[in-house]
Amino acid sequence: MKQYIITACSILSILFTACKKDNYTLNTNMQPVEKLTAPLDNKYIKLQPTTSASVSFEWDQARAEDGSLVLYEVAFDKEGGDFSSPVAKFAADGGGVQNKLTLSHKDLNSIAGKAGIASLATGKIKWTVLASKGYNIQPAAESKLIEVERPNGFAEIPLDVFLTGEATEAGTDLAKAIKLKAVSPGVYEVYTSLKNGKYHFVNRNTGTPSTYSISGTAVKEGGESEQTTGTKVYRLRLDFNNAAAASTEITGIGLWFAPLNKFIYDLSYEGNSIWAFRNQPITFKQESWGRDERYKFRVAVIGSDGTPGEEWFGSSNADNNRPTAGTPLSFWEFHPISNNDQWNYCYKFASEADNKNCDVIVTFAPDKNYTHEVIVK
Repeated sequence: MKQYIITACSILSILFTACKKDNYTLNTNMQPVEKLTAPLDNKYIKLQPTTSASVSFEWDQARAEDGSLVLYEVAFDKEGGDFSSPVAKFAADGGGVQNKLTLSHKDLNSIAGKAGIASLATGKIKWTVLASKGYNIQPAAESKLIEVERPNGFAEIPLDVFLTGEATEAGTDLAKAIKLKAVSPGVYEVYTSLKNGKYHFVNRNTGTPSTYSISGTAVKEGGESEQTTGTKVYRLRLDFNNAAAASTEITGIGLWFAPLNKFIYDLSYEGNSIWAFRNQPITFKQESWGRDERYKFRVAVIGSDGTPGEEWFGSSNADNNRPTAGTPLSFWEFHPISNNDQWNYCYKFASEADNKNCDVIVTFAPDKNYTHEVIVK
């Protein structure tokens, strides 16, 4: 029993010691950044946000009294701002520990837009460094300016773009808005019909999205576009990098049958970015060496300036074998081709299509590569 009592007392002593208050106090004292070393004050920068160009912001180190780690943020403001409400803040490189920040021209273009500098305009942005040690945040002893020239384009390029409005195939229900295809960074397009009425573009199909509209050959924030010439089919392309827009009317798509050196069928627009002809006979041409089945497509267009033209789509290969059940789906994908001679870059019908009725369906869907399919009846 005596041994038990000693053990219990020992345990109580350990617990009491563990619960004693720790007298350690965090030392947050530090000397803030004294000098901003790069870029030079009022340095001029012509922004090129579509490139990989960047700018390095650098400064002297802040000094913590206890020699421990200091974290940094770079704050940006309008030229006359006092950083009480900066337009942007970025943690320094290395998770905030380096006395350097590398910013892309794309980020600087965004900052410039938030600072009120318009597209194609030149203006100044003020910057400084905030050093922090625990809850102690100290601004640098100085601030500097950079002068930037913005390109024509949007400072904030949307991640997605949708088409909505009374003139569209989906109507005014935002949840049913038609998604555009991202064909390259900042460039979106859709093949669709418009009837008389208004339409616009949004960056999301929920909540309260940002809106955009087409004005001539430009895309701009806000506003409405309007279709006034009756129902027509278009390729609408928006380039947010350059604030440019193009409305190309699609007046027809034809299937070019190379052995006959002519178009054998026109495809009708069926809605939802789909053209097709249905249940039509396909007959290969008998040659001395066998039966020829090569084909490709021509899209007849009218440009934004009213000029008619044509665009050819075909295979990625100059020549092909007949497809089989094992042929990958990429065989039928659409590729723009500049060589529109009689034979090159043609697809081939499968052997089963010869002397059979077929459906040929062309799809410019935004969620996959543009393609077509042949259904043998």
